Amino acid sequence: MAQSRSTDQTGGTALARSGVLIPPVDVIEDANGITLLADMPGVSRDKLDLRLETNSLTINGAVSLDVPPEMESRYAEVKHQHDQRSFALSRELDGEQASAELTNGVLKIRIPKTAHAQPRRVQIKVA
Repeated sequence: MAQSRSTDQTGGTALARSGVLIPPVDVIEDANGITLLADMPGVSRDKLDLRLETNSLTINGAVSLDVPPEMESRYAEVKHQHDQRSFALSRELDGEQASAELTNGVLKIRIPKTAHAQPRRVQIKVA
């Protein structure tokens, strides 16, 4: 059974049958590691799950818009939303030293390179 894909207004891709959205992510690499910036609007820290395994990173987030008991929803485009994104990681990255922070709907994940993969200066001796 094929799943149809559509692009939402934020540029993320949605899997229409499963209700899973793939959030847009910027990946920035520098000499010391990578930084991932994921748009996760409406996802609170307690509804966010990061899984960092040997060679993969998976981001899961849930948004649930609760309607107050004294109100009735007549129309809702987003009632329950699930965001998920997975990445294959290089063996040069040190997952043990990874850090993450969620600020204003943007998830920032920093994964440094292992010590042997980082650039180093070689001292030149004068003969």
